[in-house]
Amino acid sequence: MGRLDDKVAIVTGAGGGIGGTMAKLFAEEGARVVVADAAEEAGRTTVDEIEAAGGDAAFVGVDVSDAAQVETMVRFAVDTYGGLHVLCNNAGSSPPTTAERWKLPRAPGTR
Repeated sequence: MGRLDDKVAIVTGAGGGIGGTMAKLFAEEGARVVVADAAEEAGRTTVDEIEAAGGDAAFVGVDVSDAAQVETMVRFAVDTYGGLHVLCNNAGSSPPTTAERWKLPRAPGTR
């Protein structure tokens, strides 16, 4: 028996990296996993890997910066699996690394 038996989990950014690994671990623990990612091919690969290992997973495409898409993602989980117990908010983007990208004001007297 797994620690997540009979639970439904959404993992955002689950098309690879840390998110993909978490999705697979949740499935190994018995969760039915909604693999959510903006990259459809990568997300579907994670689903295939979970299913090949005997787990239950479904893919949903989502841009987590869009509230309407996030609502659709949650509705998909509930409609597909009948509920939602775990939400792993893993998706994100790299922060800006320059003053221009941050749109920070320059200090007086600097270039």
